[in-house]
Amino acid sequence: MHSAIGKWYPSTKLVIVLTVILISMFSTLPLVQVILFAAAVLLSLAAGTLGNFYKTFFKSIFVIVVFIFLVQVFIVRNEDSQMIWWFIGYSKLGLATSIGLSSRIIAISSIIIWFFQVTSVKDIVSALEKARIPKKVTFVIAATIQLVPQMTKLSQTISDAQKARGIETEGSVLTRMKAFIPMMGPLVLTSIQQTDERVLTLESRGFSAPVRKTSYYSVQKTGIDRLLVLVCVMILVAYFIGGPK
Repeated sequence: MHSAIGKWYPSTKLVIVLTVILISMFSTLPLVQVILFAAAVLLSLAAGTLGNFYKTFFKSIFVIVVFIFLVQVFIVRNEDSQMIWWFIGYSKLGLATSIGLSSRIIAISSIIIWFFQVTSVKDIVSALEKARIPKKVTFVIAATIQLVPQMTKLSQTISDAQKARGIETEGSVLTRMKAFIPMMGPLVLTSIQQTDERVLTLESRGFSAPVRKTSYYSVQKTGIDRLLVLVCVMILVAYFIGGPK
């Protein structure tokens, strides 16, 4: 986020994301999806977040894509399906469908991962405030973005506390399932407590006061932001007029 790309205005990066999504959704060529994925990788490399990008990608999106690919090719029945064993078959039509679907998921999810890795929550909040978005809507958006990291960190803290008390949290799937149930109670109660504390903190800072707020932090648009938005618009126009579909 401290790189030159990380300093781009949030709406500029959002336009890049929307450009990739629109091209990916309307394209039927896997090569286009590969190019879009390569663009996300290059942007992550330029932003210095390539390591975190691959870490997030292989922990989440890659597993989903492999699952979809296997189901589409070997389990879903199509007109040309040839049975191999029991309920497992093979379909060329399923292979073509899975390649198109998987490549589209990879392209779209990759650029979304890049966006959240190079855009801080405070930048998003500042941009929303400048766009005169209602403060309650801004708070909901910011809280939603922070929900998963906060819950992950909280669950790790509770898991470490259970380990210190001698509860087995690692091992077989059955052992992990047994440890998951007693962890849910503290996780839910702590989340409720944190929500109550957050509400009190916001009210103490005058969140509901009917006056215009000021901020110590602000992001500004630059000439590069306007240039990038113009380039994205030109790419979309060129693609939909005469680009490969």
